[in-house]
Amino acid sequence: MSVELIGKFMESLPLRTGASNKGGEWRVQDFIMEIGGQYPKKVCISLWNEKIDTLTHLKVGDDIKASVDIESREFNGKWYTNIKAWQVEKMNSKTEVAQSLPEIPPHNLSDIPPEEENDDLPF
Repeated sequence: MSVELIGKFMESLPLRTGASNKGGEWRVQDFIMEIGGQYPKKVCISLWNEKIDTLTHLKVGDDIKASVDIESREFNGKWYTNIKAWQVEKMNSKTEVAQSLPEIPPHNLSDIPPEEENDDLPF
């Protein structure tokens, strides 16, 4: 599943390294992104290997767009979800951020049907 997240860069977490069973080395660095809205949420996103270099150009508070893959897997009866970024871009301006957000059509109050007078609800 591929998704684009738009929000603010909050912080980079420490770099982790290791080696696979076949001897190949790997690097992973997580970062925190705050996704706006009425109730802002913080999301931890992972970058792997050469993709980590994109974080060096970001400062706390920068507006960013992260293209991510979301995947869940089961281990010993518990489910774990990973959010892996395959591209992180710094947004140039507030206008660019606003243009990339989905457009929500305005609600017309005349489209809402009038309430029924014989309502069974106690309130």
